[in-house]
Amino acid sequence: MQDIDFGQLPYMLFADQEGRIYDHPYLRMAGAIGERVVAVHRRDLIPLPEFSKLFYLPDCPPIGLNPKTGRFMVVDSIEVDGRMIKPCAVAAFLEPGYVRTHLPAADYDHRRYYLPMWAYTAVGISRNDEYLGAGFQIEYCERWDPRNFDDIELVPAIEAYRSEVCSGTLVEHLTKCAMDHHCFAAKNLFLQRWEAPLPVSRGCNAACLGCLSHQPQGLFEASHDRLAFCPSREEIVAIAVHHLQKAEEAIVSFGQGCEGEPLTESDLICESIIHIRKQTGRGTINLNTNGSMPAEVERIARCGLDSIRISLNSARPEYYRAYYRPKDYDFEDVMESIKIACGVGLYTMVNLLVFPGISDQMEEIEALIGLVRDTGLNFLHLKNLNIDPAYYLERMPSSDSEAVGMKKMMEILKSECPNLELGYFNQPVKMGIRR
Repeated sequence: MQDIDFGQLPYMLFADQEGRIYDHPYLRMAGAIGERVVAVHRRDLIPLPEFSKLFYLPDCPPIGLNPKTGRFMVVDSIEVDGRMIKPCAVAAFLEPGYVRTHLPAADYDHRRYYLPMWAYTAVGISRNDEYLGAGFQIEYCERWDPRNFDDIELVPAIEAYRSEVCSGTLVEHLTKCAMDHHCFAAKNLFLQRWEAPLPVSRGCNAACLGCLSHQPQGLFEASHDRLAFCPSREEIVAIAVHHLQKAEEAIVSFGQGCEGEPLTESDLICESIIHIRKQTGRGTINLNTNGSMPAEVERIARCGLDSIRISLNSARPEYYRAYYRPKDYDFEDVMESIKIACGVGLYTMVNLLVFPGISDQMEEIEALIGLVRDTGLNFLHLKNLNIDPAYYLERMPSSDSEAVGMKKMMEILKSECPNLELGYFNQPVKMGIRR
């Protein structure tokens, strides 16, 4: 911390129990990398992007940095407007395309709940009253810019789609995804552009800690409604063909946050792709998956799949198992699926769920480099993991490996894997390199 002028750091934010946000009169912003509280260097801060969100963390006192002493302080109480309050830490959620570098600095020991599933990010405020978040932009993509998702256009588009294009149980499910859960992919379907979803699976063969659609332990609320039916091949094909024929830069993707694991419905996916490709060769058919069934990955690929995105939280087996908690498959099956996908010529992406203090450990970076070199992977997504930070850290294996920072991680990957694309969003195949 010797190269940091503490007096130039942003001020610490805190909130009262009603969520009103204040800046501390003298304590400066701190952040966390894993469990380690650190000062956040100015080079790791950006003006908070317009469509980011601010959260307060009830019963989690903030931790700030005293610029005179260089010591971190847990702020258990503070006077606001003549009254003493118990302050809450404040965090940001960065808009799509940004990777966080630091977690919020907070004391989680006294709360009796787990935070809902967002990617909590350190945030402070400058002398000029500008919110500053800890992160960097890894990719800008117009197709996922929140400014292009105005719900004023969505409602009439849904009505027109149901009456003029297609209706059925899957369309009704996706209507709820678009309207209630604000899923950008579902909105794209009705706006007839870019990437649209094709959820198919009710079941899953993993029990991910941060599953978006199924939380049987009730530790926190799932952020999506799990698909409760098996859609018909006819409806899947009708939705996909229309989208691929009409949409600009069209992608249709099996495997969504509102379903289980799509490979468990591999027969339905194969039949659907065959019938889709009988009617149109346009656009990209993509599969988002956990990659648990290598033989099914190869079978689906040979039916006409164009691209695949396989999700990982880590390239280290013990970290993978701790998060995904796989059933009837293991880490080695996922690695085999990546190799098969690359080998048969799919545009192959890994959706890496990144977390400061774990993803940027040198052991992790070395494992990722090995994965890329062993498989010929095309694209690596650096996607912020949506989960309570303390909950995730409690359940991950311990390691003495040094965490070098998310920016440094990116720089090492670029240097060691020059043919690997780094980004945040799914790519139409024409933008990638088909073999």
